[in-house]
Amino acid sequence: MRLVRHPVLCNYYVTYRCNARCSFCDIWEKPSPYIQLRDVEKNLRDLRELGVQVIDFTGGEPLLHQQIDQFLKLAHDMGFITTLTTNCLLYPKWAERLRGKLDMLHFSLDAAVQERHDQGRGVACFDFVLESIKIAKSLGERPDILFTVFSENLDQAEAVYHQIALPNNLMLLLNPAFTYNAVETGPPLTLPELEYLSAFGKRRNVYLNEGFMQLRRDGGNHAAAPVCKAASTTLVISPENELVLPCYHLGEKKFRIEENLKKLYQSEEVRQLISLEGRLPACEGCTINCYMQPSFAVELNSYFWKALPSTLKYNWQKGTWKRLLRQAMV
Repeated sequence: MRLVRHPVLCNYYVTYRCNARCSFCDIWEKPSPYIQLRDVEKNLRDLRELGVQVIDFTGGEPLLHQQIDQFLKLAHDMGFITTLTTNCLLYPKWAERLRGKLDMLHFSLDAAVQERHDQGRGVACFDFVLESIKIAKSLGERPDILFTVFSENLDQAEAVYHQIALPNNLMLLLNPAFTYNAVETGPPLTLPELEYLSAFGKRRNVYLNEGFMQLRRDGGNHAAAPVCKAASTTLVISPENELVLPCYHLGEKKFRIEENLKKLYQSEEVRQLISLEGRLPACEGCTINCYMQPSFAVELNSYFWKALPSTLKYNWQKGTWKRLLRQAMV
C-alpha cells in the first residue's frame, strides 16, 4: 500500500567535479559545470510545491561550489531539511559559512587508519576529517561519520566507532557499498558479514537501515516486483539543470528544466518514465542505498517495517523528527 504519492527527496548535484579519486566512484571522471543560483531559486520553489521535504546538495564534492552556502541558506530558510556529504578537504575553509544551515552534515571516513582511508579515497584527507570534526563541534554542529562498508574495510568499523564516533558523541552511519555501471567495489558482503552489520547497527550512536540488509539478502531489487521507487520519491537535478530519470546512476533520459520544474515533472513523458521505475533491465539486482532509503519510506511493505526503527532512531537523535512531523501535518 502506497503511503506517500509525492516526491520526498531531491538529490541536487551542484557539480560532478571532485577533489578526491575514490576507487569505488566514477563521478570525478565526468566533466561538469556548476549549478547556477538563479536556477536553484526557481527549482526550490517548485520542489516545495511538489512536496519535497529533503534537499541533498551533492556531487562530486559539493564544497567545490563557491555558492554552496547560499544554496543551503535558501533551502533551509524555505523549510527544507538540508543534507550534505563531504570528504572534508574543504570543510575547514567553509565551516563558519555553513554554520546553522545544515540539518544533516556527513563526513566520509572509511577507516581509523590514515593510510587505509587515504588509499581508498585517492587523496590524503584523513587528517582533514579529524580537523573538521573538531571545528564542527566548536561551532555547535553535530556532523555524522559516514562509513562506506566493503568486505575489505569491515574490520575497521569497530575502531572508527570506538576511537572517533563515540568519543566525539557522533552518529556512525553504516553505508553498505553498492555496485553500479562498471565501477568496481570488490566482492559483495557475505551473509555472515551482513549479520555482523545488522547486529552492529543496534548499538548506541549507530545508524544502519535494516532495509538495506534485507534487500541484499533478497538479491536486490527485482524488476518483476520492484521495491525501488526512485523516480517517484526522488528528483535528481544535474549540474546542467536537467531532470535525470529514473535515477542518477541509470540516467536513461535527461530533460532540460526550462523555467518550470513542476510542470516538467508532471508532464506525460516524465510520468511514463516514472511508471517504469524499478522495472528496467538495469534495475534487476539494484541495491543503491540513496534511492532505496526513500523507497522504503513511502510504501507499506516488509522493507518499510525493517527500515522504520533505524529511521526513527536517527531522526530522534538529530532532532529532525519535529520538522518532518510538522511537514507531514501541513
